[in-house]
Amino acid sequence: MEPTSASLLDLDLRPGRPPVLRATGDPPGWAAEHRDALRAAVTEHGSVLVRGLGIADRDQAIEVFRRMGSTLMTEREAFAPRQTYAEGVYSSSKWPQNQPMCMHHELSYLLEFPGMMMFSCLTAPVEGGATAVADAPTVLGELPPDLVERFEREGWMLVRNYNEEIGASIEDAFGTADRSAVENYCRANEIEFEWQPDGGLRTWQRRHAVVRHPVSGKRCWFNQIAFLSEWTMAPEVHEYLVDVFGAEGLPFNTRFGNGDPVGEDVVATLNEIYDTNTAREPWQDGDLLLVDNVRTAHSREPFGGEREVLVAMTDPVRLADCTTG
Repeated sequence: MEPTSASLLDLDLRPGRPPVLRATGDPPGWAAEHRDALRAAVTEHGSVLVRGLGIADRDQAIEVFRRMGSTLMTEREAFAPRQTYAEGVYSSSKWPQNQPMCMHHELSYLLEFPGMMMFSCLTAPVEGGATAVADAPTVLGELPPDLVERFEREGWMLVRNYNEEIGASIEDAFGTADRSAVENYCRANEIEFEWQPDGGLRTWQRRHAVVRHPVSGKRCWFNQIAFLSEWTMAPEVHEYLVDVFGAEGLPFNTRFGNGDPVGEDVVATLNEIYDTNTAREPWQDGDLLLVDNVRTAHSREPFGGEREVLVAMTDPVRLADCTTG
C-alpha cells in the first residue's frame, strides 16, 4: 500500500460529526508531509477536521493553505463581502452572527467552482458557530423524487440584485465596477443582466441542481437553492427587505430553472433533510477543516462571541466536467 494512502491516517469516525484527525507538529511542515494522505481521506469521507496542530495566526494559516491546496482560487460572484488576507485567502463571509448560513456548496452557481474548501479556525466562538457538513449523495437520496426530477430537468435559477445598500457590491462580486468589464464577464459566464435606473444591476443565471462527482462519479445534490432563497431569511429580515426593495428587488433569490418561484414549502423540505443529515463538531482554536465541495455541503451556525475563521478555495472544477448528462 502506498504510504500516502488515506487508510494510514487514524481518523476518529463517529456518527453525527465529521471525521477527526489528531495531529501535532509544525503546521506548514505537517501539511506538506501529510498532504496526499489527507486529501485522499477527504475524497473518501467528504471532509476531515484536523485537530491539535494549533495553527496560531493568519500567516501560518495562509502557509498551510498553500501547501495543502493546489491553485488557490480568486473568489468571484461573492454573495457577501469578505476581507482578503492574501491571494486566494479570505475571511469568512460577513453575515449576521445570529443568523445561520444554511447548507450550501460554495460558488455552486459558477461555471467553475472550488473542488475543495479549506477552513482554519484562529479564534473559536464562545458558543455555536460550527461549520457543519452534510453528505450530498445522501441528501439527494432522501429528497422527494418528483422534486429531484423537476430540478434535474429544469435546473435552478439564481436571481441577484446588486446595489450599494445591502449585500455584496458589484465590485465585490465581479472584481471591478467598470460596466463594460462586468457585462463581458456576464456574457462569458452565461449570466443574463439588466442595469437598473439607479445604477444597480440585476442578474439571472441558470445552473444544474444535480451533478456527478468528478472523481467518484456519484450523483450529488449541488446548489444553493435553499441558502440563497428568500424563505431561508429570518421572517423579520424578509419582511423588511421586501418592504424596502420590493419582492423582485431582494439581494438574492432562487427559482426553478423555468423561472417559477420556489415555494416556502420546498425550501423547508430541503432544510429539514439537510438538518437530518448534518454532522457538526464545535470549533477549537487552531483547527483545520477540509471539505470536498462537491460531495459535501457546509453551513455556518449562529454564534456568540468573537469568531475568526480563514477560508481558501482550491482544486477548480468546471461544471461542464461533472454534469449528469
